[in-house]
Amino acid sequence: MVTVAVMDTDGEDEVLEERPGRRSRALKDRVIKEQSQSLQAHLETLGNFIHSQRKLANLSLRELAERTNVSNPYLSQIERGLHEPSVRVLRSIARALNVSAETLLAQAGILEGEEVGGSGAPELSTEDAIRADRFLSNSQKEALLTVYRSYRAASA
Repeated sequence: MVTVAVMDTDGEDEVLEERPGRRSRALKDRVIKEQSQSLQAHLETLGNFIHSQRKLANLSLRELAERTNVSNPYLSQIERGLHEPSVRVLRSIARALNVSAETLLAQAGILEGEEVGGSGAPELSTEDAIRADRFLSNSQKEALLTVYRSYRAASA
């Protein structure tokens, strides 16, 4: 906000007008741009996570669409970070991929903590933690999940 003031005859400043200035407008534009870039990065991270989980589950995009009752093109756009899915869609995807809804909601930044592993994020199951580890390749995740499940089955 830019304040236009003049000095009156008493030596006091008199405010004539307050109006948005170029600097405040530029600051607002920069903040909006940064928020937009942050949202876009979050959507791309979520899309990549969903894509990797779908590949781990050996599902095609069409099979995931059938299991979630969400259209194939819309799922493709979510995976590419082009759309922000609703909580209902995220829960449906989580069920179809056998991932906890909390993990997917945290990846989407909907739960407090904004990211898996962030402060306030829900505690992950071992399988969810393996799936969420961005440093592991899909084949490494698959191998770890297979070994983990075999140990669980043996100790049951």
